[in-house]
Amino acid sequence: MSNRPSHIAIIMDGNGRWAESQGKSRTNGHERGAETVRTMTTFCSDHPEIDRLSLYAFSTENWKRPKLEVEFLMKLLERYLKNELPTYLNGNIRFEPIGDLTPFSKSLRKVIDTVQNETSQCNGLVQSLALNYGGRDEIVRAANALRESGPLSVESLGQALDCPYDIDLLIRTGGDHRLSNFLLWQASYAELFFTNTLWPEFSIHELESIIKKFKTVERRFGGLN
Repeated sequence: MSNRPSHIAIIMDGNGRWAESQGKSRTNGHERGAETVRTMTTFCSDHPEIDRLSLYAFSTENWKRPKLEVEFLMKLLERYLKNELPTYLNGNIRFEPIGDLTPFSKSLRKVIDTVQNETSQCNGLVQSLALNYGGRDEIVRAANALRESGPLSVESLGQALDCPYDIDLLIRTGGDHRLSNFLLWQASYAELFFTNTLWPEFSIHELESIIKKFKTVERRFGGLN
């Protein structure tokens, strides 16, 4: 029996390096990366075995980038969500952000809330964007939320996380081999695939190839088959 890629998570790395290799600005790379997000989301929404797609869009560490780049990313995110609302609705895709949204501007938070509310009744693919997200921060916030409820358990802490769903397949583009603080709890038994392809060049064909390989992996979850 082959594995089912119910929950796919992707660390979308390489926008800036792609732009530099093309002699373009880093902002152009982020714009191209947003187009790839649309392509992958549409593909996953049509795939009969994929229920959830989690994408690492902006980490808690990304605030360290140059101020102008961060400002551009905030504007790009706001524009992307406004433009993509028809895509979500037409594709029956539910949008769910994860992360600490409090540092974002009021206008951006309003757009995030609007898209989340408008798509709340969609029952197809769930696209989860990690925004101002860090795995360690998520676990600490969950533990603090449960502080007064008695002893913690794996089950109670897991349910208190921004994303309480285990990952089946985690992909990182861009050539690096690390998790970079992304969904650390949820990736405990995920199958990890790394590709040198930069995110703006990541294709449906390559994703299909990775899924095909994933289906053949023997997943033991610490036991024996």
